[in-house]
Amino acid sequence: MNGFRSSVIWLTISLSSFASASTLSEVRSKDQLDCGVSTGIPGFSNPDQQGRWSGLDVDICRAVAAAVLGDADKVRYIPLTPGDRFSALSSGEVDILSRNTTWTHSRDTTLGMIFAGIAFYDGQGFMVQRTSGIQSVSDLGGAAVCVQGGTTSELNLADYFREHRLNYQPVSFGTSDLALEGFQAGRCAVLSSDLSQLYALRTRLEKRDSVLMLPEVISKEPLGPAVRQDDMQWYNIVKWTLYALVNAEEYGVDQTNVDAMRSSNKPVIQRMLGVNGDTGRAMGLSADWAYQIVKQVGNYREIFERNIGPDTPLGFDRGLNALWSEGGLLYAPPLR
Repeated sequence: MNGFRSSVIWLTISLSSFASASTLSEVRSKDQLDCGVSTGIPGFSNPDQQGRWSGLDVDICRAVAAAVLGDADKVRYIPLTPGDRFSALSSGEVDILSRNTTWTHSRDTTLGMIFAGIAFYDGQGFMVQRTSGIQSVSDLGGAAVCVQGGTTSELNLADYFREHRLNYQPVSFGTSDLALEGFQAGRCAVLSSDLSQLYALRTRLEKRDSVLMLPEVISKEPLGPAVRQDDMQWYNIVKWTLYALVNAEEYGVDQTNVDAMRSSNKPVIQRMLGVNGDTGRAMGLSADWAYQIVKQVGNYREIFERNIGPDTPLGFDRGLNALWSEGGLLYAPPLR
């Protein structure tokens, strides 16, 4: 009995110690942010031939590193499949998951993780060959549909086809690249995923205009970075990093003018750039944490445009990802 009680006490102390561990301290101790990313999605998280990672999700991690370590390049990127991404976060293998992951109720309440905000408003769609003659989802009755397993896309398909009383044959693959290969090989008539991923996969095709996106969008897919639930300080850091990117765009502060903006007479800009007041202290950061983010990584508009915007191979318009003042959904709490 005493041995059992001792084990319980030891377990309680161990769990308590784990829960109270500071991710900020650990990241600073190793002088590196471990960022969980995809196995390769152009525009979001993708390595080049030299192993250099880039993309919108990558820049979120770079922004956190700039705020915490003062250096956006101090990031180690760990590619994760849909099946291992959540365990990698909960086990501490990564400090942040920034990997085209949809914010859902079950993920937010049952996996010990918490989403720090929405970095990209997405939705699930369908890609078909132009020669197929398919013009709408209503044409897909009985069709084989390629989809990546272990994702919300797989569940959304089942719900949508059941609701609309359409039969279909799901063909599941372990990665998005394998799903694309199956689609190209004719194993399915349509490939379904988040539009962000479909547009990214289209860039891998030799003839991009050989496919088209169907008009239907069948789900809400808010994508954003996630952290463990046991560290509110770290959660606040990642959350306010994302908000700083959005606020910087709204205030007109970008990489080209951030130094000049430190002389602005606007109190809100002075606070954000650490000229007047210290918004970093409560999070354990330096006063110029947001300045470092914009100086080294840019604001949200710059991140969007260089990775997935109209002048990139993906060619996304801002749409829902525009600022609230410009007809979109991006809205960040004030830095005060």
